[in-house]
Amino acid sequence: MSELTADLFVSLDGFAGGVDVGPYFGYGGPELDEWIQTEIDKPQVVVFGRVTYEVLAPMATRGSDPASQRLTAVPKLVVSSTLSEPLEWANTRLVAGDAVEVFPAVKADSDVPLRTMGSISLVRNLSTAGLVDRLRLMVFPLTCGSNGRERIFGEGTPQRMELDRTKVLDGRVVLLEYRRSA
Repeated sequence: MSELTADLFVSLDGFAGGVDVGPYFGYGGPELDEWIQTEIDKPQVVVFGRVTYEVLAPMATRGSDPASQRLTAVPKLVVSSTLSEPLEWANTRLVAGDAVEVFPAVKADSDVPLRTMGSISLVRNLSTAGLVDRLRLMVFPLTCGSNGRERIFGEGTPQRMELDRTKVLDGRVVLLEYRRSA
């Protein structure tokens, strides 16, 4: 059974985005870029929810930069009960149905690690169901306050995680990597 890693980029107050904060909350840098490239180059299947897929697919299919090209080349799954095939983004397969119901089979059938990017609702649902094995939070040094959009957690049942490692990127962004507690 493959491991599922959920990658979320968040503000200090737990938002995945905000009004007028820009990409990477305005804190991009060479070490963050290198981490992103290293992670996308690993063998994996990237898993998206419908909303994140609909945001990223048009950007990546039109992009000519290395990150867009690599993301287009990597195998992807979209978990959705409303989309239908064919999907516009190359190397993307639809997994129809409720994520919590279909994802155990997805994990069992995959021979490479699975990884979400964004997809907050999907991560929340899979995490609450105990299907996320590793949670990686890239924490950016700002609070969004009332400008925050999409709080990453805040509903659902409490879950215990064990800190696996930390890393500081560009002297200001902190990667917190957790494993699900046994």
